[in-house]
Amino acid sequence: MANQKIIEQKQAVVNEITDKLKDSASYVLFEYRGLTVGETNELRRALRESNSEFKVYKNTLTKRALESINIDLNEHLNGPKAIAFGKDEISAVKTLSDFAKKHKALEIKAGVVNGDVVDSAKLAELASIPSREGLLTMLASGLMGTVRDLSICLDLYGEQLEK
Repeated sequence: MANQKIIEQKQAVVNEITDKLKDSASYVLFEYRGLTVGETNELRRALRESNSEFKVYKNTLTKRALESINIDLNEHLNGPKAIAFGKDEISAVKTLSDFAKKHKALEIKAGVVNGDVVDSAKLAELASIPSREGLLTMLASGLMGTVRDLSICLDLYGEQLEK
């Protein structure tokens, strides 16, 4: 009877992990050993601000959840790991990467972005992409430069016609 209860509790956790994995556009496995409680709270806050979160689960339960959605990250699930779940493809990756630059104890291992397993090098590359707002600003400034140049040309052409 007690064993059945334990199995049901573990299955509930596996179901929770599976639901979070399915609802996330990206998730990242990372090592957090060496972070203080204050640093961990700071990381949670930063992730929350980027519409992401992280959880710590037993590796065996995480493996079962990953197997249920046909993702293989078993080689990265040894030792204490946490999972950051992101609602979009980049936010969790970018937040973890920025945090890891300031706190050497945090080490990004691997992740999944849009269903594709990616290693830490690819995650670092994704983290270097400017934010959506940054990309929109670049686009707007490029368009403004073109409009400005067109305006100058038309003004010069108008002056030339007047002469």
